[in-house]
This record gives sequence, C-alpha cells and structure tokens, in this order.
Amino acid sequence: MAEVKSPILSLRQIKKSYGPLQILHGIDLDIHEGEVVALLGENGAGKSTVSNIICGTIRPSSGSMTWRGAEYAPANPREAIDSGLGLIHQELRLLPHLTIAENVFVGRWPKSRGQIDRKAMERKAQEQLERLGLDLPANRKVEGLSTANQQLVEIAKALTLNARLLILDEPTAALGDAETELLFKQIDRLRADGVGIIYISHRLEEIRRIADRIVVMRDGAKVQEFDKGDVPVRTIVESMVGRELGRMFPHFPPVGDDVTFEVKDLTSALDAFHDVSFKVHKGEVFGIAGLVGAGRTELVRAITGADPISAGSIYLDGKDVTPRSPGQSIRNGIVLVPEDRKLQGLVLEHSISENIGYANMKAVAPKKWVSKKAIDSFAAANIHRFGVKGQGHQNADEMSGGNQQKVVLAKWLATDPKVVVLDEPTRGIDVGARSSIYDIIVELSAKGICVIVVSSDLEEVLGVSNRILVMAEGRQAGILDRANANDVSVMELATS
Repeated sequence: MAEVKSPILSLRQIKKSYGPLQILHGIDLDIHEGEVVALLGENGAGKSTVSNIICGTIRPSSGSMTWRGAEYAPANPREAIDSGLGLIHQELRLLPHLTIAENVFVGRWPKSRGQIDRKAMERKAQEQLERLGLDLPANRKVEGLSTANQQLVEIAKALTLNARLLILDEPTAALGDAETELLFKQIDRLRADGVGIIYISHRLEEIRRIADRIVVMRDGAKVQEFDKGDVPVRTIVESMVGRELGRMFPHFPPVGDDVTFEVKDLTSALDAFHDVSFKVHKGEVFGIAGLVGAGRTELVRAITGADPISAGSIYLDGKDVTPRSPGQSIRNGIVLVPEDRKLQGLVLEHSISENIGYANMKAVAPKKWVSKKAIDSFAAANIHRFGVKGQGHQNADEMSGGNQQKVVLAKWLATDPKVVVLDEPTRGIDVGARSSIYDIIVELSAKGICVIVVSSDLEEVLGVSNRILVMAEGRQAGILDRANANDVSVMELATS
C-alpha cells in the first residue's frame, strides 16, 4: 500500500469575522507537496480571505494552521515569505518608477560586500523573464508596460522567492493563450520540484489543464471538493453558484446594414498598430481578438482619445469625430470601460455615488452647482438599473471585482453613449457577474448602440461578437463573421 504523505499546509476550522459579519465559516484545507489545488468560487466566496490568512496579511478570528508539520500563524507577509510561502496577487502591486529587476527583488536585494549587487540582480531577473517568454530588458522601468506584461513581472517576482508553496490569484487574468501556456509550463516545473500551489481563477477551462484537485467555496464556506482537475465546467459552475446553470452567453439580436461607427486607416503615434480599418453597424457587438502585444488595447485607447494617433480618421454617423482627448471622445458619445478598473476606471477611496456622478456632471449639476442629494439620487437610479450590489455611500474599494466593474459600466452607460468600448469587461470576475455583464451588452445592442469588446478570453470574444477583428503584431490580420469565427480561425490569423 502506498504511503500517504502528510500535507505541507493544513488549515483547520479557520474562521474570520469583522464584528458581527462572519466572512469564513470553519475552512478545512490541505495542500500536499507537488500538487496544484484549484480554489474556486464566485466573487465574495472567501477565496482571497483564505489566501490572505495563509500569507499573513489577515489574522484569522479562530482556527489553526500547520506548515510542514509545525504550528503556523504568520503575523505579517514577511513571516510567511521567510517560511517559504508566496502570493501572486490579482491586483498589480509594482512600483512604476523602479526597474523590472528592482521590482522583482524589492526588499530582498542581492548583495556583495555589503552593497546591492545590481549586475546579479538584473541577471537573475532576466533569467525569470526569459523563462516566461517576456522579451524585455530587466533594467527598464515598469512604467509604461502593458497590464499583461506587468502581470508577468509579478509572476517573475514570485518565482524568485524559491517558495515551497505558491498562491496564484488570477495569474492569467491579463494573459493571452501563448503567455498562459508559458506560465503553465513553469507551474509544471514547480510541481515536479515538489512545490505546492493554490491556484485561484475564474477561467474555468484552464483548471482542467493545470489542477490536480478542486476545492469550491460559496458564501465563506467550503461546499465541495473534487479529487481531480478534469471536471466538466458546468459541474464546477453549478457547485459554485448552488444551482443548475443555464446558457453562458445570451442570444444577440440580428444586426442591420446601417453603419454607425467607422475607423479608417488608423495608425498609432506610439507605433503600437498601423493602418487599421473597420466598420461597426448599428447595434452590432464587434469583437477584437489577438495575442498579448498585438495592439488591441492600444487600438481602443486611440479610438477613445486616450492614446495619440499619427494618421487616420474616426467617423460617427458619417461625421469625422477623430478625438484629440478622452473628453472630446466622451462628448461625441464614445466611451471606454478600461481594462484596469481599479487604476483607470474608479476612484477607489470615493463612494459609488461619487464615482457615477463624476462622469455625469451635466445631468447632476446642470446649473454648475453640485448637490450631494442630486448625485445620490442619480446614482441610486443607476445602481438599481445595472444591478450593482451595494449602497451609494459605500467606497468603491469595499466592493467585489464584479460590482466594481458594474459601477464603471453604470457611470459610462448613464451618459447615454452611442459607442461603448469594453476592454477586458469580465477580467477577474466570477461567472454570475459575467452573466450580468453579458446581459447588459445585449441590452445595449438591442437599443442600437455599437459595442466594441476586447478580450483575452477567446471563448468570450467568440460568444458575444457578431464579427471579430483579429490583430497580429500591431496590424489588422482579418475580420471574421460570426459564422466563420472559431478558436482555430482566430488563432490562425492571430499568429499569422
């Protein structure tokens, strides 16, 4: 009979309360050497709270933990790191004015003769970047890197810890298929080296590729455990939401022949893309796909005035509306829901009402006099309209990722736009919130609003789009009709 090895990490009856509100309800969890355990659940299920307790960011209200057979109760993240546990956060925590190498080794600088050994630091950081397929010099600053590349730097940072247990919280949320596969190869190597991994993701298809076991949480409790990773997605989702699942993607209304929005021969002043042209019909959902670095985000930022262009024009209802600034684009009825809702979409320390009001000052203060009552009333109507789970007085940073995204949507859709650009609209969002956002897209389409969707999730862009523009290395590789678009045809163009 094979010997059953003891787990390297054990949690027993871990509870967490904030006053009368209980967040975790007696969590039991074991992680063994060389296994990947997927920790799944909707936003607010308690996954991040469990992770933060393991990594010393949060202290549990009760319960116990053991690490490699000894009692374990880290008082802070440094104690956890020194014990051999590392966490790759969902939210980026890089210092933009430091170099990649400095970010990778911040707080634990390689030293020689009492001084920082910069050459050794840059060499070791460069090795990790190359392992992840990131073609960037370790001595360049983080400032200006795309969200996907920043995520890879975060991963490189964790890989240098030589940790015996890693918690990966949404590590592929900003990555495309090629970058995700490189990460999975690193995970396979770590697993072979005996490293235990807790893997948190809302991309459920990848769980079948990477996980050895699956633990499902709901409302702060562990509700189910699967002893294998190859479990049908529908089964996983139904255990997450506690009910049978209907269809993931809604039915979209047919699109007419009227062209509302046109991009003609557009070229980036930042050399991110060249000569892009397409038309979007009234009520059409137009997808943009491609690998990370293909120029997708840069394209939609240029369309909405956030990035400069060197050539080309943009037309709305036949009128030239080529923007010189985001404000000009907004005034023309073209709005962008950006890929990073925390840094670019919200003022986190301000209330939901204030965030919605900031984008709608004409409606809430037509006579230039700002009234808190008017803002609260306007916001309350839109909180209800878009199904935001929260009160207007709550700060945005107190909400789950799904509800934060709904607030960003609410503030821009309340402006009654003609074109809505959604960059990674469901990044890091659970299946329930995704469904709500897809329903909002259908509603916009039915009203004749043009919707442009950028997504690294190929299944998503295929599921919601009437047509798909595929980008490859900053150029337009092709446009596919819904009938001809599938994962193979999109990837063939994306890698052409």
